[in-house]
Amino acid sequence: MTQQSEPTTSTVSIRPDAGEPVSTSLLSPDAGPRTPFPPITEPRPLGEHRIWPRSFVDRLTAPLPGLKAFARFAREGAVRPGPDGLRDIPLLPYEPAPLPRVGAGTIAVSWAGHASWVVRIGGLTVLTDPVWSRRILGTPARITPVGIAWSALPRIDAVVISHNHYDHLDLPTLRRLPLDTPVFAPAGLALWFRRRRFTRVTELDWWEGAELGGVRFDFVPAHHWSKRTLTDTCRSLWGGWIMTAPDGQRVYFAGDTGHGHWFERIGRRYPGIDLALMPIGAYDPRWWLSDVHCDPEDAVRATRELGARRMAPMHWGTFVLSAEPVMEPLTRVRAAWEKAGLAREDLWDLPVGASRVLD
Repeated sequence: MTQQSEPTTSTVSIRPDAGEPVSTSLLSPDAGPRTPFPPITEPRPLGEHRIWPRSFVDRLTAPLPGLKAFARFAREGAVRPGPDGLRDIPLLPYEPAPLPRVGAGTIAVSWAGHASWVVRIGGLTVLTDPVWSRRILGTPARITPVGIAWSALPRIDAVVISHNHYDHLDLPTLRRLPLDTPVFAPAGLALWFRRRRFTRVTELDWWEGAELGGVRFDFVPAHHWSKRTLTDTCRSLWGGWIMTAPDGQRVYFAGDTGHGHWFERIGRRYPGIDLALMPIGAYDPRWWLSDVHCDPEDAVRATRELGARRMAPMHWGTFVLSAEPVMEPLTRVRAAWEKAGLAREDLWDLPVGASRVLD
């Protein structure tokens, strides 16, 4: 498939077999058009208006569930944990604390809960998939409060969105932001923001990047999907974000994803990832969710495939989205990390509300 876009300084086409771009302006003369890992593309212009395919269903790495799968899911009824799985809610780690003070050359991450992080990088303050609401559509109220008060946030320089599911794209939270806040969004999602009067929206395809204040934001593939209404399945893209500081330090925000081949490719294209923010929850029953949600063991494996030096778990302990016991993701990710022989200090298993500074 070839994407349509306004002419820019770099021509980007999509490989139909892998969904990877080849920047024809950056390839060496002897590089063929199907080079699996071409150089990183030139930054796209901020806020450009682009034309996209009507559907991104061809980017799925696994078929969406059919009628038989829905019937089995309804028959088994494994939607939420039983009483035993919920009794540990009071034990969920929740330690709100003031955000650390950092300089422009320091990276710090603070976990507000679920997939919402405050990332300080290159002098910018970036929110990932911000959800400060107590409740989202179709899901019980959050079981841990937001770890960072909205009033305690510094000025937000940018927002990155991984996809349009309600637990990652929360309109009540976004309405708290100034309408000129720069937003980095997946391909096909800018119209949603513009209809809500956001004025600085940059939407990107996989393997494309843009720059703001010296920090580069690259949109990378994920094993997931998108849907917000009954009629918009896969009408916008889904993925994760590589944030690269001017000094080369890198943070990877995975968004929502299952395990698969993309992690090795991301690691090869963006070597030297210093920290991976990885989802570890919402994975049970496995037959239903393995294609789109990592379990803790998957997350550790993916971190190693990325070549990331550290991992911070997320997407657990905030909303009850599936059937595993609420504390199980933390127990399993610690065990998987130890079994992999990785240094304990490189697993940043933060409580909700806590922060860590990357030296």
